[in-house]
Amino acid sequence: MAKVELAPQPALYPMPLVLVGANVDGKPNYLTVAFAGIVCWKPPMVSLALGQRHYTNAGIKANRTFSVNIPSVDQVQVTDYCGLVSGSQTDKSGLFRNFYGQLQTAPMIEECPLNLECKLVQTLELSGQDVFIGEIVAMYTEEKYLTDGAPDVAKMEPLVFTMPDNNYWRLGPAVGKGWSTGKGLKKA
Repeated sequence: MAKVELAPQPALYPMPLVLVGANVDGKPNYLTVAFAGIVCWKPPMVSLALGQRHYTNAGIKANRTFSVNIPSVDQVQVTDYCGLVSGSQTDKSGLFRNFYGQLQTAPMIEECPLNLECKLVQTLELSGQDVFIGEIVAMYTEEKYLTDGAPDVAKMEPLVFTMPDNNYWRLGPAVGKGWSTGKGLKKA
């Protein structure tokens, strides 16, 4: 089998698609972000890479808090819209029902199936990006998105994203169980 070499690109498939929330100039603002990931297990931390020109960055830096809101597939239009317009030109605070948790300064979206409330731990500057590392201090969901007390991705139907085609996708059915499916390959 011959492999074809491609130019480097952010092709870690699929990419999570999230709405990052921050209070900017006293009101909630949300930005669509696909450059997001898990950093640590204990304490749980996430990373976000946002271009330094984004309006949301100022709110994250000023309050030292932010939220990561996981939209579902039925929120594809409003999620895309939040990435098309800047909070400096368009007030996005009325697009959602906003709520606040423990930190009181990280706006979250009631309509999203899962919300992560984060306090800023560190900011890195890389190639015109602000990389925010945040500790998850609380998670919020509704009972309908839980199975045996844990978040159920099948019930949430989160949006995912791919580049360079810039398409939104949904997840499919589970195909195996982590730390279990590969046991059949272990030698006795």
